[in-house]
Amino acid sequence: MKSLRLTLCAMPLLLTGCSTLSSVNWSAANPWNWFGSSTQVTEQGVGALTGATPLDEKSIADALDGEYRLRSGMKTDNGNVVRFYEAMKDDKLAMVINGTQGTINRIDVLDSDISSSAGVKIGTPFSELYTKAFGHCQKATGDDSAGVECKAEGSQHISYVFSGEWSGPEGLMPSDDTLKAWKVSKIIWQR
Repeated sequence: MKSLRLTLCAMPLLLTGCSTLSSVNWSAANPWNWFGSSTQVTEQGVGALTGATPLDEKSIADALDGEYRLRSGMKTDNGNVVRFYEAMKDDKLAMVINGTQGTINRIDVLDSDISSSAGVKIGTPFSELYTKAFGHCQKATGDDSAGVECKAEGSQHISYVFSGEWSGPEGLMPSDDTLKAWKVSKIIWQR
């Protein structure tokens, strides 16, 4: 009789819990995901996203293991209309995935939980990676034109965009002393 009462009390809780199971992020239940993101920016790409990944929603979602919500868009690039995907994490933009000829060719990482294979994350100061900009960095272009883009040491495919305060002339790079306080605002993987 006691177990019957317990079952009757627990039944409404179980039934209401079942209605929300469709919105549960099951990949977060995996034990290897409990201690932070294991996704890294490497020479091959970002996590399972590589230059061979088809530029379609299902392939990208599968490679991201359901950790991000995707939304697609279109923009012009050098006079051509191109498709891109934005990976959202808790309503914040985490990655922008671009491609040409049906596959991924560039991924802009804005998620502070994703690091490069060298351990560089969003917020890493310029002074931890470089002593001077010469030979490593150039003025960033496009949406990042207020920043400075630097090639990752020993990498052919990874670069970092640094942002910070500077009141110098537009179009010129800040001095090395100014750059020391700037921080990584974006990690870029490009094929």
